[in-house]
Amino acid sequence: ATSTKTKIQSHAKSTLLSLSILSILITTTLSPLPSSATDYGSFTPEQRFIAEAWRTVDNSYIDRTFNHQNWFQMRQDALSKKYKSMDAARDEVEKMLATLGDRYTRYLSPSKYDSIVNAATGNVFGVGVELAFNSNGDRVIASDVEVSGPAAKGGLKPKDVFIEVDGVRFDDGKATPDDVALVVRGPEGSKVGVVVEREGKTVDFILTREPIKITSVKSYVGDKVGLDGKVGVVRIKNFSGTTADTVKSALEDLKKKGAKYYVLDLRGNPGGLLPGGVDTASLFLESNKPVVFVVNKNGVVDAQTTLTDGIDLDTPLVILVDKNTASAAEVMTAALQENKRATVAGEQTFGKGIVQTIRQLEGDNGGVAVTIARYETPEHHDINKQGVKVDVVTDVACEKDDALTCLPREAFKKL
Repeated sequence: ATSTKTKIQSHAKSTLLSLSILSILITTTLSPLPSSATDYGSFTPEQRFIAEAWRTVDNSYIDRTFNHQNWFQMRQDALSKKYKSMDAARDEVEKMLATLGDRYTRYLSPSKYDSIVNAATGNVFGVGVELAFNSNGDRVIASDVEVSGPAAKGGLKPKDVFIEVDGVRFDDGKATPDDVALVVRGPEGSKVGVVVEREGKTVDFILTREPIKITSVKSYVGDKVGLDGKVGVVRIKNFSGTTADTVKSALEDLKKKGAKYYVLDLRGNPGGLLPGGVDTASLFLESNKPVVFVVNKNGVVDAQTTLTDGIDLDTPLVILVDKNTASAAEVMTAALQENKRATVAGEQTFGKGIVQTIRQLEGDNGGVAVTIARYETPEHHDINKQGVKVDVVTDVACEKDDALTCLPREAFKKL
């Protein structure tokens, strides 16, 4: 069986993929992007690098006010300086992009850029740990650990706070889960040093990178006092191109086991591939229902709607979310909530409703990540930095394999 298909009126050659909490489109610029023909030739290599980075962002950044500042004057100021080294120029680009107030639009050092490309092409391996922000959004934690992976075998635990990986510090409050993931990944069989904070103490690990098979969808049946039937729970840890098919199979199995209610547990789900979230939402929706709108810098809208009826349009459905539910997971949640198909319970979601592109810079100088589009819900709400509000506020601290403990009967009665 194939998953429910959606109308996606986007560029056919675009390939969306995700690293931890980012949906990223990778493109490569093989030639420099001079700011003008007249002054480019007189630039030093450092100035040319800054000019190229500036123009790359200028060409595609979604906020055309550039955080309400004079973006062109910032270029002029940066290019009026002399730089003693390329490292100094890279620092200047980092500072320039930081003024945009968008943690996802940033400079990528050569090693970080290479890590992203390698991850996209499947040439890196990991230790079996899922990463997310903590509740304050200023530190990166292990949100989950694969039972059979190197991290679990080495003693890493959920909620451990990452301080350092292979000598790179992540305790400045600026690091994202993707930043940590890029350093954690590496060649198969190689070693990686990890320092975490646990209950006020630091713990060191030396782990060996291995091929990691993440079990992204798990399901089970449970009982809830006050309900007249069993509840089938599907936990989705992230979205990929096969998630909808896997969830469809899980739903069919749960139905055979007598489930009369469904719960989709999206706690800690950082997103993943947008099409995976769209197709999974489509399993529960009638045809011609809006799922998400993608809006670029010019206000051009890519409307994604269901093409056929989903496999289950009637079974009562609850979605459990938390502060780390983000990106494609928020898109799916909002689609089912605003189409009046599901009740959303838990706590307000993370609020990551934007898409990034990664562009290479000339001369082995890394690249830049640039926010190029944003998501809007079926009712045209912008979830970025806002998140999805829940219908029923509940505790979200129950075990990952016992979501029903978090859900009061009222969550089901509001359907």
